[in-house]
Amino acid sequence: MSEQSPRPDLRALFLGFSSVGLSGFGGVLPFARRMLVEERRWMTADEFNAQLGLCQFLPGPNVINLAVVVGKRYQGVAGAIVAPFGLLLFPLLIVLLLALGYDRYGSLPLAQGMLRGIAAVGVGLLFAMAWRMGMAIKDKLAFLPFTALTVAAIAWLRWPMPSVMVAGLLLSGGVAYWKQGGK
Repeated sequence: MSEQSPRPDLRALFLGFSSVGLSGFGGVLPFARRMLVEERRWMTADEFNAQLGLCQFLPGPNVINLAVVVGKRYQGVAGAIVAPFGLLLFPLLIVLLLALGYDRYGSLPLAQGMLRGIAAVGVGLLFAMAWRMGMAIKDKLAFLPFTALTVAAIAWLRWPMPSVMVAGLLLSGGVAYWKQGGK
């Protein structure tokens, strides 16, 4: 990958995250990754994966946490406020308008069919982002078992997510430490 772009100012953070917020509903993380890593190059793929991993451990929506972290990284507290504001402002206004329309027309079969189609697209975007993130992980084979164990523990064994997250953190951290030669 080429080197990163210059440090974004507050306007660039607002506009960048506004474009992400306007790109989708309920699944903008793939758009955030594309904007941050591929288009504006404010982060490398590895940095994105690491920051997203941190944001998944924090309470609240991952993409909003990511906007706060990226904003803080480049413009301090002001950036931590402006980036999520840009992410949320226009979608909030659009959702308010859609809520008015859904209240009136939501029970129609056509509207229900459209909502099912939108949900299917969201699932596809999520899988595409997961694939791209996986391809960016160095030493994929060393960490692949953690993916399988996490899916098994949560989806099939129904273990509590906080316990699985802590165990995964300890185990994957131990493997990363071991692979670094204990440095």
